[in-house]
Amino acid sequence: MPDDVAEEKVKALEALGADIERVRPASIVDKKQYVNLARDYALHFTTSNAKTHGPTHDPHSHPRALKRSQSSVVVTTADSLADEFAAELNGAADTPQTEEELRTKPRGFFADQFENQSNFDAHFDGTGPEIWRQTNGEAVAFVSGAGTGGTLAGCGQFLKTMNEDITVALADPEGSGLYNKVKHGVMYDHRESEGTKRRHQVDTVVEGIGINRLTKNIQLALPIIDEAFRITDAEAVSMSRFLVQHDGLFLGSSSACNLMACVKLVKKMGWNSGEKIVTILCDSGTRHYSKFWNDEYLANAGIPIDVGIVQDLLTQPFPPVSSITKI
Repeated sequence: MPDDVAEEKVKALEALGADIERVRPASIVDKKQYVNLARDYALHFTTSNAKTHGPTHDPHSHPRALKRSQSSVVVTTADSLADEFAAELNGAADTPQTEEELRTKPRGFFADQFENQSNFDAHFDGTGPEIWRQTNGEAVAFVSGAGTGGTLAGCGQFLKTMNEDITVALADPEGSGLYNKVKHGVMYDHRESEGTKRRHQVDTVVEGIGINRLTKNIQLALPIIDEAFRITDAEAVSMSRFLVQHDGLFLGSSSACNLMACVKLVKKMGWNSGEKIVTILCDSGTRHYSKFWNDEYLANAGIPIDVGIVQDLLTQPFPPVSSITKI
C-alpha cells in the first residue's frame, strides 16, 4: 500500500493479521506502483505453488515472503493479465483442475478493484436499489467521490435507469484529474505541473477518493455524471469540523468531500424546498487521526482549520430562479 496513507489504516490491517509492504506512490505505468505489485505478488504466489515446474518468478526478488491462503484465487478482468496468468501455469502437472483442488490448493488473490466490474455490479445491484427504496424514489441527486469509481458508476447508473432526471455529481479532491475530465474532457490538474506537488500521485490530504487515471469503473461513470465539484483540502477540513460541532458526526476526509459537494450542488441548483440529496458517508474519522484530524500535521502542510468556510457557504443566498440552468 502507498506509504503516505494514514498510519491508522496500516495498524488496522496489521491487527487483522495482514503483512504490510509500504511503497512510494507512483504512476500506474510504474512496475513498483502498489496495484502492479499486488498483481505481481498474487501471480508469483500462485506460480510458486505449481510444484512440477517451480516458480517462474524469483521468490527472493520480493522484499517479503508471501503468506499462504487455503482458499484464494487470482481474480482479474483484464484479458492481458488473464493470459499472463494462464501462460505462467501452462503445462504445470498440479495446476488445479477439480473443484476440490480449486478449494484447497494455495493460490494468490488479486481483487483488481479498480478494473473489476464486480465493483460496479455490487453498487448497481445493491447500493443503488437500497437508495431508491429508502428515499421512496424521491431522490433528486446522488453525490459521490471516486477512488475506483465503482460507487459513483454503479449507484449513478442504477438511479438514472429509475429516473433519468436524477442529477449525478462528482466530488473530487485537489490533485485529482477527474474534475477536469468531467468539465473539460482532459484528465489533468494544475497541481500536476512540475515543481508543484507535495506528493507523488494525488496532491491532497484527502484519502480514499481522487485519481489520475481512467479505470474501467470510472469509465462506466463518465456517461452519467452531470456535474463535478472541486473540493479543496481547506473545504474538506472545514466540513469535518463543522459536522462534529453541529451534527455530532466524526467523519473522514472522503465523507467530508462528499458533503461539501452536496452543499455546493444545492446552492448551485437553488434547491430549498426539502429536496432529497443522497451521498455516502464512507469513512470514519478514526482512520484519520494522524493526518486529516491532526491539527499539527495540517498546520505543517499549510492547510487551515476554518469552520467559517462551511458557515459562509451555508449562509450564501440562493441564486435567483431566473439564473438557474438545469444540469
